[in-house]
Amino acid sequence: MTSYSPPLSIGIDFGTTNTVVALAGGDGPAEAVTFRHGEATLKGFVTALCYWQERSGGKLTNRVEGGPFAMDQLMAGGGAQRFIQSFKSFAASASFKDTRIFGQTTRFEDLLVAFIQTLQRHAGRDLGFAGARVQIGRPVRFAGGNPDEALAMQRYRAAFGRLGLDAARYVYEPVGAAFFYARALDRDATVLVADFGGGTSDFSVMRFERRDGRLTARPLSHAGIGIAGDSFDARIVDHMVSPALGKGSDYRSLDKLLTVPNRYYANLARWHQLAMMKSNGDLAGLRDLEKVAVDPEKLRRFIDIVDYDLGLALYRAVSDAKVTLSAADAADFRFAAEDVAITGRISRADFESWIAADVARIGATVDEALARAGVAEGAIDRVFLTGGTSFVPAIRRLFTDRFDEARLTNADQFESIAYGLALIGREPDAERWAA
Repeated sequence: MTSYSPPLSIGIDFGTTNTVVALAGGDGPAEAVTFRHGEATLKGFVTALCYWQERSGGKLTNRVEGGPFAMDQLMAGGGAQRFIQSFKSFAASASFKDTRIFGQTTRFEDLLVAFIQTLQRHAGRDLGFAGARVQIGRPVRFAGGNPDEALAMQRYRAAFGRLGLDAARYVYEPVGAAFFYARALDRDATVLVADFGGGTSDFSVMRFERRDGRLTARPLSHAGIGIAGDSFDARIVDHMVSPALGKGSDYRSLDKLLTVPNRYYANLARWHQLAMMKSNGDLAGLRDLEKVAVDPEKLRRFIDIVDYDLGLALYRAVSDAKVTLSAADAADFRFAAEDVAITGRISRADFESWIAADVARIGATVDEALARAGVAEGAIDRVFLTGGTSFVPAIRRLFTDRFDEARLTNADQFESIAYGLALIGREPDAERWAA
């Protein structure tokens, strides 16, 4: 009998906040592709792009960088730039058709292709897509109020097809995480995997069994919701940042006082929408409102955040406060860039009241996954939690209220999905894992 020789397998976890690529060959462990950035060696590539123009020989050339190098370019400044982050959140949006970048029509597929190409350029090794088995993670439910899954997958396939990955398999992200963590199981188990990303929270119920030394798995159910880390960030922006930028303030229209439209602040609170405000008419609208505003200084601060591409600095300030609140009862919020300064103190109690409705909807999605699987809470042997948002105390309580602490495994290894995807590709029946 001919023995099975596993091919090189590649797992791509294209995330809202970070992207990880892992390789698995032979019988060894999966390894993350690394990126050298200054003195640091990174396993994650920040999901961001920066476009700018350079003049050479009297001609303007459009340039693009991705990951931490996009952030470097943004900080370096020196001319007109477009910084775009969290663009995965556009994948299932029918309303997002394209954006204009220095006069060029740019679709979601173009953003994704440009991003992966910059990732490949900075990878510490040849990724070797050709001839490899490639598994690409996808959410159970895409981000957005009314996500169009068919459209998202059409865009994924078009973009990765342009990169030569027409034969790639698409695997639910929590299934990738489940496969990675299940290797440590020492007995048959029914497992709930909770994957908290930047844009979506995804859940899978899996039955793992070992037969003749091989790990076998049977998916029982999947469920997901477009609420995750970015949604919690949005609550901090809405309550701490937006009021300082004019939310709820008035402007004059003839002899009437009207409130500044809330849609501007809804876009401010969503990182992928903030990146588009320069090109979708919002910036021009804010400039017009500033001229007739009762408190123009607040709108001036808002304009500066958009005009000077301060979204990254704002994102960091919000993220720092959120991380602090996972370990402390209160956090000082500090944002200062250009002429904009916003400070305040956030208590954990306030933060948890802001995200209470989001947490409840996440909890309902967990219940949905269990109901679809026909499995009671008591029949779950292990719960695997992955993603930074799983460390938020309110999320942790969501699971300790349903399952005892001994059944929970909390992992801060954000490469787990990519590792699992790469390991799946080594299986002789890898196609069985595809979504």
